[in-house]
Amino acid sequence: MSDKEVKINLNFNKDEDSANAEQSAEAQAVAADTAKADAEMAKLSADLEELRQTLLRRQADFDNYRKRVEKERFEDSKRATARVIEGLIPVIDGFEHALAAHREAEYDNYRKGFELIYKQLLEHVTKLGAERIDPVGKSFDPHLHQAVDRAETTDREDGTILQVFQPGYVFHGRVLRPAMVRVAVHPNAASKEAVN
Repeated sequence: MSDKEVKINLNFNKDEDSANAEQSAEAQAVAADTAKADAEMAKLSADLEELRQTLLRRQADFDNYRKRVEKERFEDSKRATARVIEGLIPVIDGFEHALAAHREAEYDNYRKGFELIYKQLLEHVTKLGAERIDPVGKSFDPHLHQAVDRAETTDREDGTILQVFQPGYVFHGRVLRPAMVRVAVHPNAASKEAVN
């Protein structure tokens, strides 16, 4: 091979090397851009997922808040209704006393009007959710009844309610006023000795 041919081969190899180098640099640049784009895409995907999770948490928080507010409104409504019923209980008692006091014939028309108003008032209080406690013949329950008297007897079971002095009222499981009652108790030797 001549010198000329060797120079041409060297030049050709240099051209080929520079083309390969350019292609290699281009490939590296494309690879770097791809890696950068992949990293950016991963970051954006992570940010998107974080935003989705935040949105889900906020929606759950809002749902819990809404439920809590609805429950508080319902409880406030119940408390307000209970206060109204508590205010009406003495009025009902007054009607009962007035109806019990005037049993004479001359008060008959007057009494009928009172009975009508009394029944309407009781119906409306019942519609609001109040229940009347009238426990004659039932066992004494300190959560519902207030014993104001006791009578020694063997005719009834110990702790049986014999008489109701004042009826009680319950509103959605909450005692507005306990029933005032007389309770039966069995006489025992200690109470007989105390009397003698």
